[in-house]
Parts: sequence; structure tokens; C-alpha cells
Amino acid sequence: MDAALADASRRAGTWLACRPGCTQCCHGAFAINALDAGRLQAGMQTLREEDPARAAEVVKRAAMWIEEYGAEFPGEVGTGVLGTSDQEQSRFEGFANEAPCPALNPATGLCDVYAWRPMTCRVFGPPVRMGDGDALGCCELCFVGASEEEIAACEMMMPHELEEHLVAEVGDAGETVVAFGLVLEP
Repeated sequence: MDAALADASRRAGTWLACRPGCTQCCHGAFAINALDAGRLQAGMQTLREEDPARAAEVVKRAAMWIEEYGAEFPGEVGTGVLGTSDQEQSRFEGFANEAPCPALNPATGLCDVYAWRPMTCRVFGPPVRMGDGDALGCCELCFVGASEEEIAACEMMMPHELEEHLVAEVGDAGETVVAFGLVLEP
């Protein structure tokens, strides 16, 4: 994914507004799968070994996030697993939409777990196929004034099948959100 992002970024040039410190996409809760949670947990283990103070700050922010939003979490707070009923999925649509990601360092505007970030974070910005693969979407701050052809020329290819295979390999324990992925043990 890093190579695909680098290629899409190169093709996009100045159309891609994403830069360190741009944090619009770092607000709001979104679902992550078991593979994403595993990436975050591996990253937190590395961070604990390499920079214990920063790891402690990330855990503190995640715990504060869970404390603030846990009562409204549309799932099981003890496990961090999102609910799958229609009602829970509907509640999730409006859940914590303005909340900053606990991985976002408020002092630097950077992600403290950038190398281990979830797939959604890895693909936000450049144009990617949405849903059935017909619609091409990108960050609203990017490609301002670009034609559909210019946007399409910068499409970032997604490894959907590989990701699905890897999720099946690690076991689909249900979806969660970043805050739980940062603090829950594998």
C-alpha cells in the first residue's frame, strides 16, 4: 500500500493536498478490521520498546477517548467490537464524528502510529474506487478544480482481495475503532 500511495501521490502532484499537519481526516470514528487492529497493536508494541513516553501518551489519549465516547459506543465496550445489528450500525453513522483520533498527536498534528495506521488512513486522500467500484472518491481538500479525467489519472489501486484474504487468515474478530485497537491486547 505504501508503494501504491507513493505512486498515486507522484501522479497527483499538487492536486493532492495531504501534508503533515493536515488533520481533517483524523477526526471521526470509523470501523477497522482485525488486520488493522493487529497492525495497531504491533505498532504499539514497537512504540513501547522504542519510545515508551510517546506510547504512554497514545494509550492515555485512547483511554480518554474510550472514557468520553464509550457510553455511546454502538457495540461491546469491554471487547471494543462494534455491533452488527441494523440499529447499532445506524447509531455508528453518527458516532463520535468530530472526535480526534487518539493516535493524532495534538502538539505536532502528526499520527503517532503512522507506520501502522489502518487501511482507511492509508488510502484517504488519493482517488480510490468506492462501494461497487464504480464511483471514484477522494478527500474533499484534494483535486479542487480537477476534471474527472485528471482525478481518474491519479487513481490509487486497492488490494481488496489481498486484504480480505489476510483478514480471513488472522480471523475476523469483528470490527472495532482505532481507540480500542490501540489499547486492547491481541
